[in-house]
Amino acid sequence: MPARDKVVLPKLGPLGMLRWAWRQLTSMKTALQLLLMLAVASVPGSLFPQRPANPAVVTQYILDNPATGPWLDRLQLFDVYSSVWFSAIYLLLFISLVGCVIPRARLHWKALRSAPPRTPRSLSRLPEYGTMTVAAESSLTVEQAVDDAAQILRRHGYRTRLHAGDTDHPSVAAERGYLKEAGNLVFHTALIGVLIAVAIGGMFGYRAQKLVIEEEGFTNAELGYDAFFPGTNFNPDSLSPFSITLDNFEVRFDRSLTNYGSPIDFRADMTVQNTPTDEPRQEVLRVNEPISFGGTNVYLIGNGYAPVVTVRDGDGNIALQGPVASLPTDATYNSTIVIKAPDARPFQLGFVGFFLPTAMVDEDGVAFGSDPDPMNPQLNLNSYYGDLGLDDGNPVSVYQLDTSGLTQLNGRDMPDGGIVLGAYQTYDLPEGKGSITFDGLKRYVALDVVFDPGKIGALVFTTLALLGLIFTLIIPRRRVWIRVGKHDDGRTMVEYGLLARGEDHGLSKEAVRIGSALTKHWKRTTTESRQEKS
Repeated sequence: MPARDKVVLPKLGPLGMLRWAWRQLTSMKTALQLLLMLAVASVPGSLFPQRPANPAVVTQYILDNPATGPWLDRLQLFDVYSSVWFSAIYLLLFISLVGCVIPRARLHWKALRSAPPRTPRSLSRLPEYGTMTVAAESSLTVEQAVDDAAQILRRHGYRTRLHAGDTDHPSVAAERGYLKEAGNLVFHTALIGVLIAVAIGGMFGYRAQKLVIEEEGFTNAELGYDAFFPGTNFNPDSLSPFSITLDNFEVRFDRSLTNYGSPIDFRADMTVQNTPTDEPRQEVLRVNEPISFGGTNVYLIGNGYAPVVTVRDGDGNIALQGPVASLPTDATYNSTIVIKAPDARPFQLGFVGFFLPTAMVDEDGVAFGSDPDPMNPQLNLNSYYGDLGLDDGNPVSVYQLDTSGLTQLNGRDMPDGGIVLGAYQTYDLPEGKGSITFDGLKRYVALDVVFDPGKIGALVFTTLALLGLIFTLIIPRRRVWIRVGKHDDGRTMVEYGLLARGEDHGLSKEAVRIGSALTKHWKRTTTESRQEKS
């Protein structure tokens, strides 16, 4: 046999390759894969500390993991949501959705303007098929039967098209369910809107955190926050000039036997001003009930106790005076506390320990907290002196005390023991290094301040996406054809068939419904359907 000629495939060329790549990118399969990739790419943001949220924790993580930390940093795993690879997936998903929606919108618009397709030659091949016969005594003409069928289908929500030109077999074609594709387009368009809204929030919004002690406050300024996380295109001039003062904070605890000590209500009484020239007004801040200043919301996310202390140095001068926030560690508000007095002379003083709202002592003489309400507040501290490391320019957490370069004065295992202070008690430090006094107790609240200009847009587009998805799932796309003919004996012969675009478990019920409507209208004498035969 002669050898067959080899098939030579045409070369795509640069333009063809670009067209092929664009079609691959804008396919629905690619869009779904990119959406899944975006979800997977966000996982490292939960596994590793993020630099925008807490740079000190990231720095400490890299120091604690010298082998893997620098490599993770090079891979931008500490800046996931602003990384090159996360942004690339985000942008590709956006382009893919746009490329999917625009051609489908054109096709849907064309389908809306086009008439239902012509009647097939063989209706019996359709998934649902039925016939009926109208007696000759009814004097029903073929033209009248076609018009009646069209009216019945329109009453059932179908758009109809008459094919009466065929004198042998006039018919009517009908179609419904255009909202299914419209819902699909709304869903994908809304996803694009969600991406845009999230991008706007990430670019122009900000998030800040502030710890406010009773009788203190702050102004909405970047330098006034404990932590401030601006968007990539954030403009400080866009900050709303409001101010907040915490007048009082109350916590009600359950005193029943079943849920003793569980919090019932958190209430923060605030004095707020929208601008420096506005009159102050009173507001109440609760969990999930933020205070709003235009587009900026202030949320209550935490609370605790702030013991008021006075620290005097070895020269007898006041080195520190005021409330110091403690960090709760359990439901009874047993809290850790760090007190730093960098102005003490001749040595800086530092204290670390815990605060107990209601102190009790067990059989071994160990203090523990038994109730979240401050019925017997107590400070248990160890003291240190030396260089606190606050003058070398490195960021240091106010809630941690590095004791590696300090000399310990007090401790449970030392001759002088640890410091135990009840309310309004004073303890003199060994070696004449100074004293510390427990002057009273205040509460504090932890606030989360959020400005997200894309939040409303995200809510609107998410709602639209949900509605579009509902329409896509519950609205079936169906086509119906009804053909009418005349028998030699004068009877009117009617056959109808139904076809669904996609899987439709309700098509058989729709066939029964249409057949019943036709029967009721014409008061047929004979009916035969595929369902009855089966």
